[in-house]
Amino acid sequence: MRLIVVCFSAILFLAFAASAEERRSVTVGINHAPPYRVTTDEGPAGLYVDIFDEIARRINWDIRYVEAPFRRILLMMEEGTVDVMLGPLKTEERERVMAFVAPVFPPERKLFFYYRDENRIEEYEDLYGKTIGVLEGASYFEEFDADDKLDKEPIARYENLMRMLEKDRVDVVVAPELVGKHTVNQLGSEVSISPYQIPGEHSYIAISRTSPMFSHQDEINQAFEQIRQEGTYEKLVRGYQDHAER
Repeated sequence: MRLIVVCFSAILFLAFAASAEERRSVTVGINHAPPYRVTTDEGPAGLYVDIFDEIARRINWDIRYVEAPFRRILLMMEEGTVDVMLGPLKTEERERVMAFVAPVFPPERKLFFYYRDENRIEEYEDLYGKTIGVLEGASYFEEFDADDKLDKEPIARYENLMRMLEKDRVDVVVAPELVGKHTVNQLGSEVSISPYQIPGEHSYIAISRTSPMFSHQDEINQAFEQIRQEGTYEKLVRGYQDHAER
């Protein structure tokens, strides 16, 4: 009997040890871009954080979030000082330093915000001659990103861009729909949205190519598929969309 107890205890110990070994610590870089990624004194929040936390819980990952401007996180991914980034769009240049694991985050239209009527954008060509506020390091859509004839003013946060818009320091601000509308509402800014808009693309969970987590991409995909089939993913996304529409 005593031998059985000893053997059973050994099995439990080995199972616990194996479980402890499987639990991985992952560093995730996020910038403050409500309602997707929100950094507060109470900790990170937002749609992208909620989705990734649900995925990480299912694959037994311990998450440490690091807040930095968007462009700085891109550099940290290249250096390998963070493992994961939430929400970048896939570009050829970025694929050299990170793997775009899964198009987890919903597509978001790009909107052009303006304050003065003369800066209303009806078509792409209206952007020429305007000073356009953009998030530093961000990608919007291929034609816009590659167009060197446009006058772009890169700034670290959308809040600052909207304030600059009201002070006539930029003519137009381009932003993803929920981020732009949320920022305007939070600031109480009396800005308008141009009729010219760009359809959104899915954004990704991305892993640095220098990270030890690089070999665990399948786990993320499997966990995401699980929460999608269960309806958890749709529930999270719908909650944020409903809040934005109110």
